[in-house]
Amino acid sequence: MNIYFTGIGGVGLGPLAQIARDAGHFVAGSDPVESLTTHELAGQGISIGHDQSGEHMRTVHRDHPIDWLVHTAAVDHTHPEVALALSFGIRVSKRDELLAEIIREKNLKLIACAGTHGKTTTTGMMVWAMKQLNIPISYSVGSTLNFGPSGAYDPASEYFVYECDEFDRNFLHFSPYLSLITSIGYDHADTYPTIEEYRAAFDQFVMQSHHVIAWNTDGTASASAWVLHDSEAIDIPLVGTHNRSNATLVAKALEYLGIATHESAVQALSNFPGTDRRFEKLADNLYSDYGHHPVEIAATLQLARELSDHVVLVYQPHQNVRQHEVRDQYTDCMQLAEHIYWLPTYLSREDPSLEVLTPAALTNNLVNRSDVTISELDDQLWQSIQSARDEGKLVLCMGAGSIDAWVRSNLTR
Repeated sequence: MNIYFTGIGGVGLGPLAQIARDAGHFVAGSDPVESLTTHELAGQGISIGHDQSGEHMRTVHRDHPIDWLVHTAAVDHTHPEVALALSFGIRVSKRDELLAEIIREKNLKLIACAGTHGKTTTTGMMVWAMKQLNIPISYSVGSTLNFGPSGAYDPASEYFVYECDEFDRNFLHFSPYLSLITSIGYDHADTYPTIEEYRAAFDQFVMQSHHVIAWNTDGTASASAWVLHDSEAIDIPLVGTHNRSNATLVAKALEYLGIATHESAVQALSNFPGTDRRFEKLADNLYSDYGHHPVEIAATLQLARELSDHVVLVYQPHQNVRQHEVRDQYTDCMQLAEHIYWLPTYLSREDPSLEVLTPAALTNNLVNRSDVTISELDDQLWQSIQSARDEGKLVLCMGAGSIDAWVRSNLTR
């Protein structure tokens, strides 16, 4: 097939473009922003345009008639390239339909890592462990990895490991051979207006899965499910309760598939280096984390406290629309932080009718409200971060917006 990606530099489409190319398909695409991903893909001879008016797609279509256009969730059918593809009669979809097609085409067994929290880390753990065990593996992870590309196709592989996201009901495009359920809480109110609808989607996903491994606390109901109890958690030298929980799922999966013994699975996972933006060490006493939900914040602070008794949190909330959903959950999730620097919410894909919640409004119910300093991404905050580091405190910078890039740029200036 000839496949065109609108938004080819994104964390979802970039790896998929690589997978499609490795699987033998012609790939081209566009992205308004140049990035490491677009440079890497262009370096492999993939034609990438940065003007999305439709002219680049027309040129590609003339020389390599496009069979399928895949676009990011950030664009709709009014986008010039998407509208042009529809006018040409080209098949148009988001990423998961194409990935499901490639998995079927290559007759791969899908190992899906799903759940409200912990998907990226669990997927990374599974990929890492299989690599350590010398098992050929194809995969896609929703983050950059420090031990390989974010997505890859190996023609020798029997399995495809995938971070299966519930956002926009994406995970319902798949019928996995084996699903690992990390946790089931509540998220993405824009897709699931009620918790009942959210859990119903997970119930459907479980029923679509041939085999399931999950924790008993999540109430997964399926005849195919292997339900784990706390007593089955493995003893593994990883920091963070949630990391040890996720590693247990992966170890049990490796045993279940007959890929590893308990001992070899634990050995493979013991030196897991983590994934980028998941408690990633940037410098001495300085860490970056993508977490932006109260449950994730609490779990990551627990991990940090295993390393230090003095943790300073710098937090950038993500999306005003999401803050309206979680504002009442900002209570005790940050109580393990010695001090908190709270930033204005990073705005992205917002509902203009919603009032933008201020840091004061969002922090009003925190049990440790007196430990909060309202801040901006400026030199004063950077000086405060440096002072905390100099005092031997662990500084944790959390958020899915601009905070990570800001920290990295300050480290290199």
